[in-house]
Amino acid sequence: ISPSGTESPAKSPPPASPRAGGGLFRWLHGRCLGRSAAVDPARDTFRAMTGLYSSIQPADSVYLSTRTHGAVFNLEYSPDGSVLTVACEQTEVLLFDPISSEHIKTLSEAHEDCVNNIRFLDNRLFATCSDDTTIALWDLRKLNTKVCTLHGHTSWVKNIEYDTNTRLLVTSGFDGNVIIWDTNRCTEDGCPHKKFFHTRFLMRMRLTPDCSKMLISTSSGYLLILHDLDLNKSLEVGSYPILRARRTTSSSDITSTSSSGPRAVGSSCHCNDSGPLSEKYMSRSSQREGVSPRNSLEVLTPEVPGDRDRGNCITSLQLHPKGWATLLRCSSNTDDQEWTCVYEFQEGAPLRPVSPRCSLRLTHCIEEANVGRGYIKELCFSPDGRMISSPHGYGIRLLGFDTQCNELVDCLPKEAGPLQEIRSLYSHNDVVLTTKFSPTHCQIASGCLSGRVSLYQPKF
Repeated sequence: ISPSGTESPAKSPPPASPRAGGGLFRWLHGRCLGRSAAVDPARDTFRAMTGLYSSIQPADSVYLSTRTHGAVFNLEYSPDGSVLTVACEQTEVLLFDPISSEHIKTLSEAHEDCVNNIRFLDNRLFATCSDDTTIALWDLRKLNTKVCTLHGHTSWVKNIEYDTNTRLLVTSGFDGNVIIWDTNRCTEDGCPHKKFFHTRFLMRMRLTPDCSKMLISTSSGYLLILHDLDLNKSLEVGSYPILRARRTTSSSDITSTSSSGPRAVGSSCHCNDSGPLSEKYMSRSSQREGVSPRNSLEVLTPEVPGDRDRGNCITSLQLHPKGWATLLRCSSNTDDQEWTCVYEFQEGAPLRPVSPRCSLRLTHCIEEANVGRGYIKELCFSPDGRMISSPHGYGIRLLGFDTQCNELVDCLPKEAGPLQEIRSLYSHNDVVLTTKFSPTHCQIASGCLSGRVSLYQPKF
């Protein structure tokens, strides 16, 4: 796809086979990366879908003028793409058929405060979280009542993750806590839960697709990575070995027993805190001989373009669908500059156990429109990981790693390069706060501050 929106005749060569002159090593390397049809048969399907984005246009707008549901904070499709859910500022959750744009249901009192995030556990069951400090479980087959309400956080709950292997729900909030919920033993009164981790100034928490890592972003510009993740093991003070840490700082920022107050909503998400780790814990990295134990903690200050002296806040955090990279939305401490950044995971132990090494490398970035200060903009990867949909002013931008929408592993620069703008789409009259790709159809949804949801799909 070219920047002008036309499909380019150039095509990427198919993965090499042992008999095609590419060499056995190259063929095996492609299989390990999931780039062979034998490994990932859906790859060609998504590649064809990517080509359809050359003709994508605003299709329909879902806007209920009779409702005062407020801003749209989050959008989530069901795994089969049959339902689009909308998390709203004024306690509501809206459900739509994304194909016909028909309104299915309004959960008018889903929570007692802002609904922040929605997460599907399967095609029927989904969870919502709110500023009322609770998480609610819902079943699409019986939406008149909640399956159950989960209590455990002491401040606004901001995002939800789910481990499909263990069926453990993972939530994080502005109380700084990451809490694990055992949905295997869920009753009407809730689920057994435990506090897993705590850090000050927590913004977002994500699990990699294989649930081998947990990433946590903070408003102070730090990114925490728990390697070789074991959700069944609670982390107490000093129990997590620290590997490859980038900075030594105050111990008051990370603890699993103390609590901190929430950040004000709509206000600047930045602070000049001293950082999240104690120097006395750093010595643990030299004791591990480069071997990464379970739940080993890495603390990073990701490289961000612009004036580094001003500091930055990591407001949005997403993971590549194949676990190759992480996607961050960062803003400066003064809220006058925003960036979308892609960081590739660099696996392996450091050359020397005592030498710090960052496991993330900045590969691509682009400056964003400086509008809607104080509001968090949630961006996302496409299902195949070839494109990024990013809120940009009163619309969204489709961004690629190159103009041909090749995969990240095919266009890794030696030094950080710019993300390429593939297409800009505008259909809102207010600041766009969230956007989402459909997992099954060639469709994108976006939601804005005034409560409008727009759908984009190809028109011929």
